[in-house]
Amino acid sequence: MEEERPDSDLPTETLNLDADLQKKHQAMLDRLSNRHQARLDNSLARRSDSTNASESTSSFLSRFADSKQSIDSQLADSRLIAQSDPSRLKSHFSNISSSISDLEKLVAENSYFLPSYEVRSSFNTISDLKQNLEILNSELIPKKKFSFKNKVTTQKEPPKEPEPVNSDTVSISNFKIPNSPGFRNKTNETLVKKFKGTEIGEFTLSDLESSEVRLIGSCNAVFINRLKNCKVYLGPVIGSILIEEVEDCIFVLASHQIRIHLAKRCDFYLRVRSRPIIEDSNDVRFAPYCLDYEGIEMDLEKAGLSKETGNWGNVDDFKWLRAVQSPNWCVLPENERVGKVLVEDFGGGNEVSIGRTWRWHSKVNGD
Repeated sequence: MEEERPDSDLPTETLNLDADLQKKHQAMLDRLSNRHQARLDNSLARRSDSTNASESTSSFLSRFADSKQSIDSQLADSRLIAQSDPSRLKSHFSNISSSISDLEKLVAENSYFLPSYEVRSSFNTISDLKQNLEILNSELIPKKKFSFKNKVTTQKEPPKEPEPVNSDTVSISNFKIPNSPGFRNKTNETLVKKFKGTEIGEFTLSDLESSEVRLIGSCNAVFINRLKNCKVYLGPVIGSILIEEVEDCIFVLASHQIRIHLAKRCDFYLRVRSRPIIEDSNDVRFAPYCLDYEGIEMDLEKAGLSKETGNWGNVDDFKWLRAVQSPNWCVLPENERVGKVLVEDFGGGNEVSIGRTWRWHSKVNGD
């Protein structure tokens, strides 16, 4: 019987072919192994990011819960103080108001990484705390009843200027402008940012002059600092809008909380869940939110701002303590309002229509 030929008797071409196939096979295995390792590395990185965000959220929720518990305890002590030492009530309520303001700042500063529902829930809790404080304040420090008194002839003194708020009053100044995406250091430009399809926690507008800003869609927080002679049109903001050092501007804004410091000769068209707050401001006027663009109803619903609360006209002036209307702000007369502001979908083109005025924009995305 004929024996099988050993491998060494195979033709040289066949042996070379087998070697090439083996090299190609090994190279393919190496590529697959590298790809698998890369996927594992990416997965671990995503898990790490998720863990960090989760830890940050847990830390915030713990701090928020502790602060809320402290405020609840102070509110509960109010009736005891009213019975034992009523003269302490005003300073006691001022301290509670300060604690609530600090809690608002905590939410605003951390809203960029918090889930949307946590932001909404936190601001709803703060609104409840404010309401409870107002109820206790009106109940335990009732307004003096009007009564007729015998006239006493005395020499009239010249009217005094309104006294500044004492140091116990909450200040909204000195908030930090974060290093977030935004528009900065622009003059005579039209700046447009479309948030839809992006994940932006915070957005900043800083050092703008004679410019127009249009932010379409929804984000968590907006910081506005040092604007002069600008027009700002914003879609709904899930958390807070903080404004400082603005003059001769028009703002169209929707948010859960709006705080304004050092504003001069500005008009604000607002939709806001809580009462707007102004401080060190004068000649500012307020009217209802009037922005419109395709999809805004869905954005308002997402931000929890679908219903008009009427708070745009319930402004708190932290530098005016008297019972009469503050002279620093007023309701904007209807015949002077801009009407509905329509921002059409600009897509990828360069032409934008606002109302009946057509303009060209020079920048589409933020820094």
